[in-house]
Amino acid sequence: MAVNEVIARIARGVQDVAAADWDACAGSDNPFLSHAFLSVLERSGSVGGRTGWTPLPIIVDDADGHPAAIAPAYAKTHSQGEYVFDHGWADAWERAGGNYYPKLQVAVPFTPVPGPRLLLREGAEPAPLIAAIEAVVDQNGLSSAHATFVDPEQLPAFEAAGWLIREGVQFHWANRDYGSFDDFLADLASRKRKNLRKERAAATEGLTIRHLTGPELTEAHWDAFWTFYQDTGSRKWGRPYLTRAFFSMLGEAMADRVLLILAERDDGVPIAGALNLIGGDALYGRYWGCSEDVPFLHFELCYYQAIDAAIARGLARVEAGAQGEHKLARGYSPVATWSAHYIPDPSFRRAVADFVTRERAAVEHEAEYLGELTPFRKPG
Repeated sequence: MAVNEVIARIARGVQDVAAADWDACAGSDNPFLSHAFLSVLERSGSVGGRTGWTPLPIIVDDADGHPAAIAPAYAKTHSQGEYVFDHGWADAWERAGGNYYPKLQVAVPFTPVPGPRLLLREGAEPAPLIAAIEAVVDQNGLSSAHATFVDPEQLPAFEAAGWLIREGVQFHWANRDYGSFDDFLADLASRKRKNLRKERAAATEGLTIRHLTGPELTEAHWDAFWTFYQDTGSRKWGRPYLTRAFFSMLGEAMADRVLLILAERDDGVPIAGALNLIGGDALYGRYWGCSEDVPFLHFELCYYQAIDAAIARGLARVEAGAQGEHKLARGYSPVATWSAHYIPDPSFRRAVADFVTRERAAVEHEAEYLGELTPFRKPG
């Protein structure tokens, strides 16, 4: 397919692209965009097959035949595991007589972590890759393409191509050059500071908290965490998205970028765990689960221990996943997230454009309100 004299192609999966070529475009800061992570999703059977996520990386090669730009794209037959909800759009299009699925999703499956969605080797331009994504939609009669959790720096490229921009909100913790958790607490209002200390004391009573990474991770740890993950997944999604093999493969492929935080009883048996990935400047909290219901333990493992780990590593922030206004009281603040949407049908596009415009006003109003609820001391 020729796009402005640049050839674009579709690979059969991330595994069909050489790791060095992929990572030269993806960079090293965001672990979820790495060849290792995305190929583990494929090899473990978490995507592909009958999962409704068919890997279709779209690649623009340079003059020497090496990838210059890559979109981590998937054909989707549902809207699960995306965290940017378009079920209402699907219902409207289906009622109008169209087929919303399959659609094209440019994203990291099951991962609401902002980052580049146009993976560009140094010097590469985004426009040819966006044009290639559009051509895949148009030539195959798909309803739409959706790039979710887009790095804000890439929004102008999508806007220039006429894509619709949608705004959301998450809650991130920012490291203000803290030397310790107590330094962070000193920034909070007195009552909030006391509440956090009480929560931490209650959550950890009778427990040992362990941070495991690299060669410390064993199959026994993954067995325990799989139990926790299944419990949470069955309650949230009906069935877990990831397979058991995924966790073992993740440990094999990128153990040094994994931080598994476990809570253990005195007998050494884990009762809860939180899985994080370590980025270039952020700690990314992803999954949590437990086998015992301990008050405040979720907050301890997912939020406070993550803050401890980020401070110890000198990381700029903690991104603790989608949604969750309860994070506000734990020192996490609202941050805008973004997605871009290509909808070729003019009437359908107009309807969605009207929706995202009205939705953005509501999201921004809510984020402003939520920003006033953080526990930090107010000036003056």
